[in-house]
Amino acid sequence: MLENKTMIKNICKHLHIIIISAFALSLSVAYAQTSVPSAAAASKRKITVEKPDLNKTKDETLNPGSPFYFPKLMKKYTRNDTTMTNEEYRYFYLGYMFQEDYDPYRTSPYSGITDELRMKATHSKEEIDTIRKYAELSLHDNPFDLRQMSFLIHVLKEKRKDMSAKIWEYRLEHLLGAIKSTGTGEDIENAWYVIYPMHEYDMVQLLGYEATDAQFIDPGYDYLSVMPEEETAKRLKDKVAKGFYFNVEVPQSQYELKHPESLSSADDAPAE
Repeated sequence: MLENKTMIKNICKHLHIIIISAFALSLSVAYAQTSVPSAAAASKRKITVEKPDLNKTKDETLNPGSPFYFPKLMKKYTRNDTTMTNEEYRYFYLGYMFQEDYDPYRTSPYSGITDELRMKATHSKEEIDTIRKYAELSLHDNPFDLRQMSFLIHVLKEKRKDMSAKIWEYRLEHLLGAIKSTGTGEDIENAWYVIYPMHEYDMVQLLGYEATDAQFIDPGYDYLSVMPEEETAKRLKDKVAKGFYFNVEVPQSQYELKHPESLSSADDAPAE
C-alpha cells in the first residue's frame, strides 16, 4: 500500500513537470503577442509581502459571515469593483484552492482552440473576434487563467477597446500582485504560492526572466531555473536571479483528493 501511494505521488510529480514544461514551450511565442504587466509597472503598487496562513484563508473564504467569503469576492471581481483591496485579491486568489470546483490540472475546452491564430503578429477583424470569443469563454470557465487574460487584453487593444483592455489589465496586475505578496521566491521558506503551476511562468515573465528548466522538490515545491531578458540583465547587473521557488503543496494535495481513482489504481497495481 505504502509503495503504491509513493508510486502515484511520483506519477503526479512527473505529470506536473510535463504540464509546466509543455506550457513553457508555448509561452515564449504566445507572450510575445500579449501584454503582461512589466516589473516596473508592478512595482508602482504597494505590495506587502507576508507568508499566507492557508488554514485562515480556507476558513475565511468558506465562511458566509466573513468579508472574505469567496462568493462575495467573486461578485466584486466580476462587477469590476475597483475598491477591491490587495488583501481581498489575495484571499480571492488563494481561496480558490478550497472551492469545490477547483482542480489544479483541469484545462478549459476552449483554451486551445485559437492557438494557431494567436501566434500571428497581426489579425483580421474576424480573427480578433474569434480570439476574443474563446478567451472570454475560457475565462468564464476559469477566471484565473492568466494566459487567456493576457490574450484577451492583446486583442482588445487591437480592436481599440481600450477601456475594456484596461479593466482586464487591472485584474491581471492585481492577481499577479496577490502571488507576489506571498513571498520573495528566493528560497523554499519564501516560495511564492500559486494555485496553478502555470502561474509560475506568469511570475517569471512579470519579473523579466525566461524559464529554462523546471524541477520538483519534495514535499511540494517547484524550482524554475531562469535566464534574464536583456533589459533585466542590464537593470540588475550582478543581482540577476538564477531561479525562483514556488509552493504547490495545496495544488498537489487537492489533485490527489479530487482524483481518488488515481490512488485506487495505484493501490490495485501489482507489486514489482
